[in-house]
Amino acid sequence: MLVETGVSGAELRSEASRIAAQVEAVFSGYLVGTGDGRDRLFEAMRHAGLGGGKRLRPLLTVATGRLFGLAEDRIVRAGAAIEAIHVYSLIHDDLPCMDDDDLRRGKPTVHRAFDESTAVLAGDCFHDLAFEIIADPATHEDPFVRAELVLEMARASGPRGMAGGQMLDLVAEGQALDIGSITRLQQLKTGALIEFAVEAACIMGRLPPEARTPYRGYAHDIGLAFQIADDLLDHAGDEATAGKRLRKDERAGKATFVSLLGEDRARRQCAMLVSQAIEHLHDHGTEADLLRAVAQYVEERDR
Repeated sequence: MLVETGVSGAELRSEASRIAAQVEAVFSGYLVGTGDGRDRLFEAMRHAGLGGGKRLRPLLTVATGRLFGLAEDRIVRAGAAIEAIHVYSLIHDDLPCMDDDDLRRGKPTVHRAFDESTAVLAGDCFHDLAFEIIADPATHEDPFVRAELVLEMARASGPRGMAGGQMLDLVAEGQALDIGSITRLQQLKTGALIEFAVEAACIMGRLPPEARTPYRGYAHDIGLAFQIADDLLDHAGDEATAGKRLRKDERAGKATFVSLLGEDRARRQCAMLVSQAIEHLHDHGTEADLLRAVAQYVEERDR
């Protein structure tokens, strides 16, 4: 379902590239070699964190922050912290003890380009970097706001969020999961960090919890739509375009939205979630067009 967003595809790509460049600038400022044995670690972190990725999560944070008139340099820092959590998770997910992948974002995974020990440390350090960035006064002047950001990012990335979802995914291999179990798994593994990308801007804008409901609804729906689109991409996408190995879940015998719903129904479900996400923004005018365009992109990314 195509929805008029007021932002063209070219404009969305341009804005995403601009924000991605700012995120990389934040990373680059931290990933400077020390002239000793740690240089290999910084090199591995630059390999993983620079020069690739859609930067969807920082884009969501910046787009939401604009609704509340937040300074872009600060909201970009929050987005970079969330992206650092995402990068750490990708490094660790690719390890032989997890998914054992050799390609990520069109280049060798960190443990292939370097070694497993360096990859583990690089992932650990991106996790640490995320909290260093988000807890810095340069991200927000109010220590109470920074404390809430730290708390909610820990929840989104820990056992009640992303890492917990990854654990559910590990034990799901070969199990006959139903649609409810798959939805819960993916809401944690993928959705929790996407939801925090929107929540972070609400926190920085000092919105009380009861005022965050429409933004949480938007983030919940596009988080689930994102995973359905990812399953569709894994099912029928092109590896060269995706920049990673596809059809892994099918080979591992894991249930997915596509295997449970079928391709056509999965596409309809994805479109419905995107439409719902956009409806959550009905109280906003053109200032929410970027968020609407991101939702539309989520639906179209598997094509």
